[in-house]
Amino acid sequence: MDYYMKLPRGKKEFALFLLIISIISVNIIAPLITCFEIGFHMYVWADVIKKIPYIWICVIALVLITYKPSEWLTAKIVAEGDSFNSHITINILCTVFVMSIFMTVIGTWIGNSQVSIDAIQMFFYKWPRNIAISFAVEALVAQPIARLIMLKIHLSNDKKTFRK
Repeated sequence: MDYYMKLPRGKKEFALFLLIISIISVNIIAPLITCFEIGFHMYVWADVIKKIPYIWICVIALVLITYKPSEWLTAKIVAEGDSFNSHITINILCTVFVMSIFMTVIGTWIGNSQVSIDAIQMFFYKWPRNIAISFAVEALVAQPIARLIMLKIHLSNDKKTFRK
């Protein structure tokens, strides 16, 4: 029942689900990672806010590109009879794992406004922190909010259907 009620049922709902998660995630993760790296100052936050649209576009593109590999990886880890929560948690972990590999490098390039080898050289130093922050935000904030909105939409739509 949770799969049917808390996850998107069609392409329009998937687009809304992706929009909600990506906006929440980008607006929390990018400033947090940057502030941990440079320092917690208003000018740092203000600089990140200017670059969020570019990061958001990259996140949307990467989600669409890595969706299938993440689903495949999730299917290799969880069994069909496992609970909804275990499926969701492992899916979030797999998605964040794949996305964080790319965004650790791409995000650095966007943040620095230049493509350089430094992002790749510092990858193993930055990536553990980035995946931890991303997983926490996805699992504790973005995904629960998006699933709650999906549940409310489905309850509303189902109520309308049964009234007819």
